[in-house]
Amino acid sequence: MLLAAGRGERMRPLTDSVPKPLLEVKGIPLIVRQIMALAGSGISSIVINTAHLGKMIEERLGNGERFGVGISYSHERDMLETAGGIALALPLLGDGPFIVANSDLYCDYDYSQLAKMDLGKRLAHLVLVPNPEHHPTGDFSLAEGMAELDGEAPLTFSGIGLYRPELFQAVQPGKPARLAPLLREAISAKMVSAERHEGLWVDVGTPERLDQLNR
Repeated sequence: MLLAAGRGERMRPLTDSVPKPLLEVKGIPLIVRQIMALAGSGISSIVINTAHLGKMIEERLGNGERFGVGISYSHERDMLETAGGIALALPLLGDGPFIVANSDLYCDYDYSQLAKMDLGKRLAHLVLVPNPEHHPTGDFSLAEGMAELDGEAPLTFSGIGLYRPELFQAVQPGKPARLAPLLREAISAKMVSAERHEGLWVDVGTPERLDQLNR
């Protein structure tokens, strides 16, 4: 699942007329780069949630055939936050673990690692990255392959994860819900593993970061 329903407030005025996932780096929309990375990792079925200017995303991407994947869309009439959007899309995602990634990332993460991962009894597996300048305090720590809340040297959650549907069972479909509280509860229960990605990763959250990438 690619998350593409955000308003992109920090990207305004660019996102007043173009949805954030369709902003381009070297002529290629961010979300297209993510789709190509997923397809290159052997993933053939993608769900995209949309809200703000969502029709533009659907018109640009279509059914995914030209990318070698099948694309389904989960339309949100209201902003549901991350967990709310995932919960609404669960009927499209199946009964097993599924990958979720932000559509506005510019990264070289190999999604095939998640596609072949066995979660066992864990509820989630998170990809963490070194803290960028705009988020120096990080989110979660990593110790012996498990995510921790209060460990040393916290890292930043990349926006890429593998989840079981059960993580979202308490979220009422159609109601806004944030992902962070669900992850924190599951981490406290020792149900979330994690890894550190040392490669390229940029959260394209501001016009300045987008300009820097294009330069």
